[in-house]
Amino acid sequence: MLRKRFVVATASAAAGLALLSACSGGTEAAAPAVAPAAAVAGAGGNAPAAKGETKVAVAEAGDLGQVLVDKDGFTLYRFDKDTPKPAKSNCDGDCAKTWPPVLADGDVQLEGVDQALVGELTRADGRKQVTVGGWALYRYAKDAKAGETKGQGVGSTWYAANAKGAKAGQAAKAEEAPAGEKAEGATKLVASNVDGIGPAIVDKEGFTLYMFTKDKKNKQPTCNGDCAKTWPPVLAEGDVQLEGIDSKLLGTVKRADGTTQVTVGGWAVYRYIKDANAGEANGHGVGGTWFVIEPAGCKSTAPVKDKAAQSGNAAPKKEEGAPAEAGGTEYGY
Repeated sequence: MLRKRFVVATASAAAGLALLSACSGGTEAAAPAVAPAAAVAGAGGNAPAAKGETKVAVAEAGDLGQVLVDKDGFTLYRFDKDTPKPAKSNCDGDCAKTWPPVLADGDVQLEGVDQALVGELTRADGRKQVTVGGWALYRYAKDAKAGETKGQGVGSTWYAANAKGAKAGQAAKAEEAPAGEKAEGATKLVASNVDGIGPAIVDKEGFTLYMFTKDKKNKQPTCNGDCAKTWPPVLAEGDVQLEGIDSKLLGTVKRADGTTQVTVGGWAVYRYIKDANAGEANGHGVGGTWFVIEPAGCKSTAPVKDKAAQSGNAAPKKEEGAPAEAGGTEYGY
């Protein structure tokens, strides 16, 4: 039995929250690395929350639809590596600094959430964490203000939670679809947040996606042959799934080889072979022509760390007679 009392509020759900959809025009430098513990009730810091201050409510978050928020309107998330049956959190230590758990301190106020779906689990440190649908709830330290959803799709394991504790937005639809309707090879684009870059689109495996400024909007891509080996095009395979990206921005364009490439905001989308792990953005600024593409379908203006790469001089000099590298300097490789 639960030892906490869950109080259902009679007030209407929190006002709709606007999902960031415009180009950022820069990095997310203003967002703190870790949100102050005292700023949010139940945020998982050292300061205990006052009784009655923990609240779970429902609000609208643009394309994500309904999401859970706390008393201050900050988006609440769930973690794919947790388990709902039995309810268990697998986010501790440094993970819990980035993703502060929502603690069940005092009376937990509910607004627009079915009381029968709300519970609690005991964390490794003995504290109680709020669950909805069995899934533990968290905040994201890089959400600097109410209404932000920068945690959506991070690492392809973190998603905003909806009123039932399921994933919000397109992720929820994919999760709830019958098994036979899910195409394993389906292309998926996720609005995410890449360290050192800010808003970015990643694929279903969490790899950063790019645009090429030598292409033209809604025109046949110009990166072919060796260039396409270094910058593999994102092809439209099956139904293209979106998370946190306006469906109106999605399009396709025919490539020279007859395949169909995904576009966002009219720009053809690519991966970079030198990104060895999810979340890397080694291709940003390469040759001064390759840039991370933002969820709004535009070029990220985040500072380029490697100035040599930006000038196209990052590749070591080849010995005389050595074969040309894939893409050559024309494509910024």
